[in-house]
Amino acid sequence: MGTEVELKLSIPAAEADKVRRLQWLRELSGPARCQQLVTVYFDTSKFELRERGVAIRVRRAGRRRLQAIKALGADGRAPFGRYEWEQEITGDTPDLKLAHGTALEPLATKKLRRRLKPIFETVIERTTFPIHSEKADLELALDRGHIRVHGSREREPISEIEIEVKRGDPVEIAKLAKRLARSLSVTYGPRSKAERGYALSADEAGKGVRGAAIALDPRVSAGDAFRIIGLACLDHAIANERATREGDAEGIHQMRVGLRRLRTAISIFKDLVHGPETEAIKTELKWLTDQLAAARDLDVLIEKQLRPLRNAAPIGAAAAVLEQDLDARRAAELAKAKAAVESERYRSGGLRTALWLAEGSWLGRDDPARAALRERPAAQLAAETLGARTKKMLKKARRVGKLDARARHRLRIGVKKLRYACEFFAGLFPGPKQSARRERFCKALRALQGLLGELNDFEVHKDMAAQIARPRKDAHAQARKALAMGFITGREQKQLESCVAAIDKTVVRLAKLPGFWK
Repeated sequence: MGTEVELKLSIPAAEADKVRRLQWLRELSGPARCQQLVTVYFDTSKFELRERGVAIRVRRAGRRRLQAIKALGADGRAPFGRYEWEQEITGDTPDLKLAHGTALEPLATKKLRRRLKPIFETVIERTTFPIHSEKADLELALDRGHIRVHGSREREPISEIEIEVKRGDPVEIAKLAKRLARSLSVTYGPRSKAERGYALSADEAGKGVRGAAIALDPRVSAGDAFRIIGLACLDHAIANERATREGDAEGIHQMRVGLRRLRTAISIFKDLVHGPETEAIKTELKWLTDQLAAARDLDVLIEKQLRPLRNAAPIGAAAAVLEQDLDARRAAELAKAKAAVESERYRSGGLRTALWLAEGSWLGRDDPARAALRERPAAQLAAETLGARTKKMLKKARRVGKLDARARHRLRIGVKKLRYACEFFAGLFPGPKQSARRERFCKALRALQGLLGELNDFEVHKDMAAQIARPRKDAHAQARKALAMGFITGREQKQLESCVAAIDKTVVRLAKLPGFWK
C-alpha cells in the first residue's frame, strides 16, 4: 500500500497551453513527457463500491495495464493524501485476486466479481513534468481530455493540474502551487476524476453534493485533526461550485454548509490556529458565505411557504403576485452567487485556504507553545469542547421563551456549531455504547436546530413583510404582495408558541442524555 499525496488544481482549458510555456517551470523540471491514458472505472450497477468509499480502475498506457484500488476518503497522515494500491495486470478487466490487503478486500467476493462492470472512463492527454529539489521529488501533470459514461455519448471535459509528491517533504507542493497561481488562473479543485465520473454516471453532475463523513483515528493529534476536518469541510464547499454556477438551490445550500462547517472548525480550534493569516482566511470565508445567503433564504420562503398557497382560497391570487416578485429577486441573488464563484476573489481564496490548512502559519513550527497545543491528543480537546459547549447551550436554551430574536439567533448558531462538532469528533469515541449515545444526542440536537430554525425563519419573514409593506408606485400589486406576506407571517406567529413549547421539551430531553464523549 502507498499513500498518494497530490494536490489537484483546476485550470481553464484556454490557459492549459500556457503551462508548457512557463519559463520557470522549464528551468525547474526535466524533459516533459506526453502520454495518452485511457482509464476505465468499474463498479456494480448500484455503485456499491462508491457507497463503501472504494474505487477500482484499470488504466491503459500503451501496452501496459495498471490496476489501481483507491480509498476515496482522505488519508489523515498527510494533507491531500489518499490510500492507493497499484499493480500491473495483463488484461483490461480488474483482477480481484490482487485485492488482498487493500480497502477492497472485504468486498471482493465471487458475487462482486459477477456484478462488476465498466461504469465510466477518462480519456486523457497527460503532460508530465518531473521536478527535483533538495527537499522533494515532485511530479506535475497537466491533464486534458474528458470523462465519458460507459455506453453513452455523455461526457464532461477535464482540464486540471496534479502535483504529486514522489519523495520528500509535502510542503514543496504548496510552494509550487503558489508559484503556479502567480502565473496562471488555477484554483483548488479537490474533486477526483472518480468522484466526477460517478456524478456524471448517476446524473448528479451540477447538483448539490453533501459532505462526506469525517473519520478521525482516536489517536490523532489536535493539529492533524484540525487539518483533516478543515480540508474535508473545504472540499465539501468547493464540490458544490458547479451546482452554484448553474443556479442549483441545493448546491448553494451545501456550499454554505461546507463554509459554515469550516468556520466552526476554526472556532473550535481557535487557540491552536489564531494569527493574522487565520483572520484573513476567516474574512474570505465570511464574504463567500454572505454572497450565498439571500438566495437560500428566498428559496426557503418560496418553496416552503408560497408554493403551497398557489391554489389556496382566498389568498392564492395575492400569493401568485408575491411569488412572481420573489422569483425575480431569487434570480438576481442566484446571479450574485454565480458571480461570486466565478470571481478572482473566489479563485485565489479557495487555493489560499487549502494551502493554509495544509501548511499554513498556524502550524507554528518555531513556537514551542503552539507545537504543544498541536501535539495534544484530539480526543482530550474534543471532550473539553463538547462538554463546555453543551453546558453553555443548555443554559441559554432553558430560557428560550424569554430570549429576543437576536439572542435566539445566536442560540441557533451555537446549537448548529455543537452539532458540527459532534460530527467532526465522532471517530474519536469509538465503540457501540458511545455510538448509540452519539446517535441519540445528535438526533435531539438536529430537532432543536430545526425548531430554532423555524423561529429564525419567522423573524426573517417578519422583516421581509415590513419591507414589502412600504409604499411603492404600483399600489395595487403592492397591496396584494403585502396581503400574501401578512398571511404568511400571521400564520407563523400563531405557530410561535407551540414551537417554543417544543423547544422546551427537546431541551429537557437533551439535558438528560449522557455525553458520548465521557
